[in-house]
Amino acid sequence: METESEPYVRLATLRQLHQVVAELNTARSLADTLQTVVDGIVVGLGYELACVNLVRPDGDLVVAAFAGDPAAEALITGRVGSRASWERRLTMGESWDGLRFIPHTEGWVLLEDDVPQWHTDGPDPRFADEWHPEDRLYAPMYASGGELLGVISVDRPRNGRRPGAWGREALQMYAFQAAIAISNARLRANMQRALVRLEREQQALRASEESFRQAFEYAPSGMAIAEMGGDQHGRLLRTNDALCRLLGRPASVLRRYSFSDLVHPEDIGTLLRTSAEGGRAELRLGRRDGTYVWVSLRNSVVADAADGPRFLLTHVEDIEERKRHELQLAHRASHDSLTGLPNSAELRSRLGARLCRRPQSVRATAVEALDAAYEGHGAHGGNGAHGAHAGHGAYAGGAVEAGGAVGEHGFRPDVYPDPFDYTGAPVVPAPGAPGVPGPGGPGTGPGPYDHHVHTVAPASDIDDGTKGLAVLFCDLDGFKSINDRFGHHTGDAVLIEVARRLTTGVRDGDTVARLGGDEFVVLADGLGAADAADLAVRLRNAIIPPIRVDGRAVRVGASFGIGWASCGMSADEVLRSADQRMYIEKRSRSKAHRRAG
Repeated sequence: METESEPYVRLATLRQLHQVVAELNTARSLADTLQTVVDGIVVGLGYELACVNLVRPDGDLVVAAFAGDPAAEALITGRVGSRASWERRLTMGESWDGLRFIPHTEGWVLLEDDVPQWHTDGPDPRFADEWHPEDRLYAPMYASGGELLGVISVDRPRNGRRPGAWGREALQMYAFQAAIAISNARLRANMQRALVRLEREQQALRASEESFRQAFEYAPSGMAIAEMGGDQHGRLLRTNDALCRLLGRPASVLRRYSFSDLVHPEDIGTLLRTSAEGGRAELRLGRRDGTYVWVSLRNSVVADAADGPRFLLTHVEDIEERKRHELQLAHRASHDSLTGLPNSAELRSRLGARLCRRPQSVRATAVEALDAAYEGHGAHGGNGAHGAHAGHGAYAGGAVEAGGAVGEHGFRPDVYPDPFDYTGAPVVPAPGAPGVPGPGGPGTGPGPYDHHVHTVAPASDIDDGTKGLAVLFCDLDGFKSINDRFGHHTGDAVLIEVARRLTTGVRDGDTVARLGGDEFVVLADGLGAADAADLAVRLRNAIIPPIRVDGRAVRVGASFGIGWASCGMSADEVLRSADQRMYIEKRSRSKAHRRAG
């Protein structure tokens, strides 16, 4: 037992302390210093376990070094404890001068905090100063300015007793010397980094042109230097091999171009915004074979030391594969995985894009809006007129040839919006468009709610000549019995075939979506009431023929409800209206006519 009457014990401890402190100053790096600190505690101060918890830049403490038990070292080295938990520990228990001792009778409250710890259970102490496995002894380390550098944690004194006065003093002195060693190691590391950085900067200054040339020429991705400002703004001055390979053009040819000559016409605005003051953009560049490749363009503005000529250093990265994956992911998110049709969310998005909150009171009829569109511009010349293809009435669309520069459907795109949108259906120019009177009469400009082409609906089921966006809600009859009798595999095959038949039965611009289960929705623009009814009949007749699955023929029927989209309605309201009409139509037919065999 260590007592003041045993000077030889203190002398031996002092010698060991002197030896381990001397070793602290031999470590060559911060990591070596930290490991030397914990090794010295185990070797020279009589503890079986020791670790250093080092303060990180964010204030938390990380277990930076451990000695005495490989299993414990593997478990907790590198783990982090919060600053708040450590400050709580350093105010608990007993203060032994510069040390902090927390007996096991108080330390049980710390078992669940976030400070990494290693301990084993043990019996209660047999005598007053016997060490318990859950006793905790900490030696904080402070910098010269009083800043906490870290905390030394020790465990398992080899004599099995809590340290006496001399043992505490030895640990406190060692923690003081360890703090000095850690501070010096950090200072040396910082100085070494500064010297290395200075040397690298000097080397870079001496060989900057060569380094840049090699980095530029041998970069795995495209690089270019373009002129900035003046009449030749954007002209390529220099390109590397990677960019030449990407675009399929030699460097001598690329020097005749600027990026604006190579960019896809739809991306020219993006390019101009990016090249103005540097930045990053994703756009398409043209290859020699006429195709386009998606690239990520990063521009950096470069000026010489005397603020002389400025250049754009451009990094060109091929992102064609990533763009392809993005398109695939977007398609999966907006389409049904079984049938490949647009899903409910995509259906509502497409439907909502055609609707606005325009009040019913300010709606114009289709005939009035079309008359207004042509007022003041004269009749179209040429030898063609609107007409419907035989067989499908207005549903089949029409074609016009007009004199002058006309669009696909015979309308001048520079004066009128194409009256057939992407679905191939007629739309109405908004009041206030060129040549279209606003709400206050000719020349008053656009009025409220006229920021897009408004969708109108027929006034009744009687065909009055109004063309609108028809919403056909389809519910399969007898599908549940097929699922129950033959299983989901057969049911899935039926749904896939029904989706194919519906898609085949509509125009290219129409939308066929799977709402869920055995419910489908068709969006067909430019239809009158009779056209929509005719379409529903033809789609029903397309669904009724038997479907062969695994050598077995099954049949389903279909009930259709026809709703109409109109500005002032929401997408859910339009779908609800079509759904209600579908149920009315389903109940109007006998079960025998609805049942599938």
